[in-house]
Amino acid sequence: MPEIRDRNFDIVIIGSGPGGFAAANRALDYGLHVCLIEKSHLGGAGIINGVLTSKTMYELSMDYSVAARIDRGYRASALAVDYKQVRHTVLEAAREKQYQMRSQIETFTGKPDLGDIVLVHGHARFQSNSTVEVTNKDETFEISGKHFIVATGACPRQLPEIKTDGKRIITSDDILSLSKFPERMLIIGSGIIGCEFATIFSNFKQTQVHLLDRSNRVLPYEDDDVSRFVSENLEQNGVTVHHTAQLRCIREHPSHLEVVLDYAAGHSKVIEVDLALVAIGRAPNTKDLDFEKIGVCPDKQGMVKVSDSGQMENTKGYQNIYAVGDITGHTQLYSVAEFQGRLAVESIMDNICYTPDYSNMSTLMFFKPEVAAVGANEKTLQEKGIGYKAVFYSNALVNRAIAMRNTHGFVKILVSNDNKQRILGMRAAGPQASSFIVAVAHLINQGNSVSEVLKIFYPHPSITEGIQECMRALASKSIFKPLAFPENIIVSEWNPGDPITQTPKDEKIKKNK
Repeated sequence: MPEIRDRNFDIVIIGSGPGGFAAANRALDYGLHVCLIEKSHLGGAGIINGVLTSKTMYELSMDYSVAARIDRGYRASALAVDYKQVRHTVLEAAREKQYQMRSQIETFTGKPDLGDIVLVHGHARFQSNSTVEVTNKDETFEISGKHFIVATGACPRQLPEIKTDGKRIITSDDILSLSKFPERMLIIGSGIIGCEFATIFSNFKQTQVHLLDRSNRVLPYEDDDVSRFVSENLEQNGVTVHHTAQLRCIREHPSHLEVVLDYAAGHSKVIEVDLALVAIGRAPNTKDLDFEKIGVCPDKQGMVKVSDSGQMENTKGYQNIYAVGDITGHTQLYSVAEFQGRLAVESIMDNICYTPDYSNMSTLMFFKPEVAAVGANEKTLQEKGIGYKAVFYSNALVNRAIAMRNTHGFVKILVSNDNKQRILGMRAAGPQASSFIVAVAHLINQGNSVSEVLKIFYPHPSITEGIQECMRALASKSIFKPLAFPENIIVSEWNPGDPITQTPKDEKIKKNK
């Protein structure tokens, strides 16, 4: 690649995931010349073996689940599902997004007057603060740049005592390598990733799903009522949840895997499965980048330290190297990586509009039904000793949910326990929960109070009317009253000095002897 070797790019970006791709295209706005290096799939885990493919699979599973229902006045006959066809559809979605990305890159290739992006495939390693060495299957060469942005993302975290083989003991990277639905599977890890895959495979009704939960509840960082809601729904969907269980070992046999579980109560259980999925989070991709040559030392978890604008801390005083996304220690979300990528370019151009506020991040959890979260929860507020009022409002009272025949869900809003009643956080579950969470995030960031929000007209019939009635309940103005519907409308408050009602995040499960 002589034309690349002879250039000194304005920005060299390592990784084409959400952070890297966003940075490359923000650089175009300034007319910069960018080299985008990707060692695997264009789009990174934002596309393949990550967000887009897993969510496509989730949507297909939800469609199948709805088609299988027999309580809506119609019945689908001869309903069947084939994993190879599901896989084909998922990969089709991934290719669709990748070709959109390629179209953008090609549009700006060879147009130096507009700024351009050159896509290079290979593995990059730092040689200095101005050069990286790139190796692909054909050759090794160097690329020079004035600034660098590292956006290498993360990969599935491994269990030290369990070796994955990509066939029977797998991670999320191997899901699309399966040739058929497993008859029986164990999912190790009850966080968001584990619960999402438990939802997907149980929706298709082709797999007996076991979910290993080392604590006494799934999603341990969420409030107890949310964790309980998700756990009960998984069990109703056919998932066997093994609470307070530790994985002792997996014994491989020619026809199956033998799994030994040790429970906190003192007993053990042996189960037989065909597939084990390790879903215990994601680890940053910071190895084999030769960071030592630029004075960067990741911590024990592999994270790098960055400034508010994304500059990587290093021992050599370099100020032209940035890091964004999953390797920075912030919440591992697509939106965070994308924002940080854009911010890094703005910092390079000395044109930062605003720095991110990570305190009120919106999170979507693709369960059945979907769950959305933003801002503080009760657990966090109690740990910090912050008083609050909370209202739980069931979708059973929301007209749109009734019309959809899908009333299993809720809205739960927390506000400050003072005259201002500022909105502190929200948790929502049910249809369209992911669609309106960002509106509440905006209200939290603006410091809006309940009284200000109640001035807004909400369209009818809409799921968002649950938010309106939740707010009205906080002000004792709701149309339906808690006295009449004590299970559907629950108003509570907590103040410093009151007993802790939420299970601590770091609660240790004691094993009986």
